[in-house]
Amino acid sequence: MNTTEYPYEENSYTLYSNKLCPYAQRALRAFDAAQVPYKLVEIDLKNKPEWYHLVNPQLKVPALRTPSGAILIESLVIAEFVADQHPEAHLLSADATERAQLRLFIELFATRYNPFIYRTLMTADKEEQEKHKQALLDGLKVISKELARQWERPSGKNGPFWYGQWGYAEVALSSFVGLLVPLAHYRGLSVPEAEEFAAFNRWHQAILQAPEFLKFKPEDQILIEAYKKFVPDA
Repeated sequence: MNTTEYPYEENSYTLYSNKLCPYAQRALRAFDAAQVPYKLVEIDLKNKPEWYHLVNPQLKVPALRTPSGAILIESLVIAEFVADQHPEAHLLSADATERAQLRLFIELFATRYNPFIYRTLMTADKEEQEKHKQALLDGLKVISKELARQWERPSGKNGPFWYGQWGYAEVALSSFVGLLVPLAHYRGLSVPEAEEFAAFNRWHQAILQAPEFLKFKPEDQILIEAYKKFVPDA
């Protein structure tokens, strides 16, 4: 392969991914939920192929080459593209209000959950750890309240998933819920069984048992070892 070539499947989707990356898992789960065939190219993030800059100059995963030859990057962009291209899978609601409510929920994760998972792991200072742990728990209270509110709406169908059954919310967020495993291992944090976390805990347990989640879930010990790089005092 010369410097102007990279591997892809002609007239088909080619997904460049890494099985341990939670962002890449979004794209994998989107294709799986939509039941759309694709060629998978696994990218070693420690030793990226020389040609990968031709796919994504940022050298991140996931990236998607579409049948038309267009390249898409960013996990939520790819997941929403798959949902829009394959409406028969019903990953996203046709109702604008319902889509907006779901985007708000995903945004809650981006601002109130994900940053504090990584900040808690990445600081060795005990005082800073406690501050980030509390911020995470405060975010989970808001997320839990939003889940409970959604399940009271007709589209929520009383849970246990956002739309009652596995759908776009779980495609987009379940891999990050899975990061509670290394967080518990390295920082001893688990979500309390208190009422203010009840909806989140119900959703969490449903995710852990879902075949759609387990299909792409790394083994706990492998995930723990992969996240050791974020923990300076490990």
